[in-house]
Amino acid sequence: MAKNPLKIMDTILRDAHQSQAATRMKIEDMIPILPVLDSIGYWSLECWGGATFDVCIRYLQEDPWERLRIFKQHVKKTPLKMVLRAQNLVGYQAYPDDVVEEFVARAADNGIDIFLTFDALGDLRNCETAFDAIKKAGKIIEGSLQYNISPFNTIESYVQNAKDQVSMGASAIHVEDMAGLMTPKAAYDLIRALKKELTVPIHLHAHCVGGLADMAYWEAIQAGVDGLDVCVSSMAFSSAHPPIESYIAALRGTPRDPKIGLGQFDAINKKFLAVRQ
Repeated sequence: MAKNPLKIMDTILRDAHQSQAATRMKIEDMIPILPVLDSIGYWSLECWGGATFDVCIRYLQEDPWERLRIFKQHVKKTPLKMVLRAQNLVGYQAYPDDVVEEFVARAADNGIDIFLTFDALGDLRNCETAFDAIKKAGKIIEGSLQYNISPFNTIESYVQNAKDQVSMGASAIHVEDMAGLMTPKAAYDLIRALKKELTVPIHLHAHCVGGLADMAYWEAIQAGVDGLDVCVSSMAFSSAHPPIESYIAALRGTPRDPKIGLGQFDAINKKFLAVRQ
């Protein structure tokens, strides 16, 4: 079997603490560990966007733009990723096109390499302006499918939506199980269908709130998923994501081995355990 190492996307700087601690981790808690995270060999570090912008301003008295510049100053090798709510940017309403265009341009200038872009209801009309702005900035569009269970959300509809995003410029597709609803069988079937119909990388992101994410991830690996969103074990499980250490250990010596050493996570876990406490 040909080697196809699993790509690892780390969420510790954004979604992990958004899930576990209402996004309250401060930049001062992150700075000492940034060079270590940069050295591991992740496909990306998700660090900005989502609720971080809002929380920085309202609760932490931090400048979110300065936070991004600090990330870029300390992370030299690993691409930085943000979560962009398409026409809603990092807010809770649809903004005018010129605001979307300028926000994306400034985010790119200040350090974002990958824009994980989604519309909550999968309406790609709300992604058009953001996609065009990301392309203009010369950055990577990671399109997204928002997983749900309903008569509307079928494998066929997800595959078509993903194809449409690729035609719009997405160079990877992210499957987002934000509520932890995805069963192992559903993960296998959806990832297999996407891999059959698309040539771009397929990534899976699931939360442990439903107790299914670990099993869904393993079935997704069997189906050929290209990458997984994970975090270190001291911030994993509960409403966050499965722990990276499990997949490093489980895939060692296989064609999907990401070749990431386990030992380095001891210091990282101690650091984030202290922050979490």
